[in-house]
Amino acid sequence: MEERGGGAGDFRKNTVDRLLRLNFRDGRTRVNAEAQLLVGELLKVFVRAAARAARQAQAEDLKKVDTEQVEKVLPQLLLDF
Repeated sequence: MEERGGGAGDFRKNTVDRLLRLNFRDGRTRVNAEAQLLVGELLKVFVRAAARAARQAQAEDLKKVDTEQVEKVLPQLLLDF
C-alpha cells in the first residue's frame, strides 16, 4: 500500500499525479509537490460537495443529484473553511 504521508489532501500522491497528467500533452511535464498538494485539496472539497449533495438528495427521497442539492450544500462547504 502506498504511503499517504505528505500526500495531497487525503488522496495518494500517485492518484493526484495521474489525474494531473491526464491533461498534459507532453509526457515529460513535471508537477511539483506543492501543485499536487493544491490539487489534492481541491479534489477533497469537490468530493465532499458531491457526498453532501448525494445525502441531500437521499433526504429528499430523490434518486438523482440535481443542481438544487448542490446549491443547498454550498453554504455548508463555505463554513468548513
